[in-house]
Amino acid sequence: MAAPDKENAEPDREIGEIVGKLAQPGELEPAERRKLLGRLAQSLAAGARKARKSGESRGRWLADVFLSIAPRIPIRDLRTLSEHHHGLTGEQLADDLVRTAQKATMTVGAIGGALAAAEFAAPPLLLSAPAQLVAETIVVAAIEVKLLAELHEVYGVRVEGTGTQRAVAFTAAWARQRGIDPFAPATVTLAIGAATKTALRNRLLKVMGRHLTTLGPFLTGAVAGGALNRAATKRLGEAIRNDLRGKQTLPTPGKRAVDADPGPKQLDP
Repeated sequence: MAAPDKENAEPDREIGEIVGKLAQPGELEPAERRKLLGRLAQSLAAGARKARKSGESRGRWLADVFLSIAPRIPIRDLRTLSEHHHGLTGEQLADDLVRTAQKATMTVGAIGGALAAAEFAAPPLLLSAPAQLVAETIVVAAIEVKLLAELHEVYGVRVEGTGTQRAVAFTAAWARQRGIDPFAPATVTLAIGAATKTALRNRLLKVMGRHLTTLGPFLTGAVAGGALNRAATKRLGEAIRNDLRGKQTLPTPGKRAVDADPGPKQLDP
C-alpha cells in the first residue's frame, strides 16, 4: 500500500517546489519563469488526466492540489520582510508588499497569456491551453496567499499552529478574501471544513475563469492576463489590509520578530 502513496507524493512535491520558486518575488529571469511555468503545466496536466479517469471533478482536484502544496509557499517573518523591502515598516511595508505581489501576478498573467495566445494561433496545440491556465491559476493563488500571510505579519496578527495548519488557515482566508481573526478559533481550527473546501474550489475556478480571457490571438491574451491579475491582487490587498487594521497595533520589525523567529520563516511541509 505504500507504493501508491509514494507515487502520488512525488508529483505533488515537484509541483510544490515549482510553485514555491514562482511565488518568490523578482528572483527569476523571464526565460526561467516561462520554463518553470511550462514544467508546472506539464505536471498538472498529468495529474488532471488521472483525476478525469477516476471521475473527480476539475474543481475538487484543483482544490486538493492547492491544499497539498500550500505548506510549501515561503512565508517571511516581519524582520525578514523589512530587510527585503529596504527597512520599510508599517503601512509603507504593506504598500510595498501589495505592489510587489501585483507585479508578480501581472507577470504570470502576461506570460500565461502570451503562451495561450501562441497556442490560439496554432490550433493543434490548443488542447494544451487548459493545463497552461491551471498552472497560471495555481501560481497566482500561491502569490496571493503569500501576500495575505505576510500582511498578517506586517499588522502583527499572529496565526498560531504548525506550518501546515497555518498554511491551511491562510488558504481558507484567501478563499474568503478576508483576514484571519486570531481571537476566533473557528477561523483557524475549522479552516478545512466542507464549507471552506467549497469556497476554495469556487475561488480557484473563478480565477481560472478569469484567465480564460487570455485565449485570444496575438498579444491580446498577454495584455488581458497581466491587467486582470494586477487588478485582482490589488483588490485582495486592500480587502485584507482593511480587515487587519485595528485587530492589533502595527509592530516594529525588531523585538517581536527576533523573539518569535530569528531568521527567515517557511511553512513546514
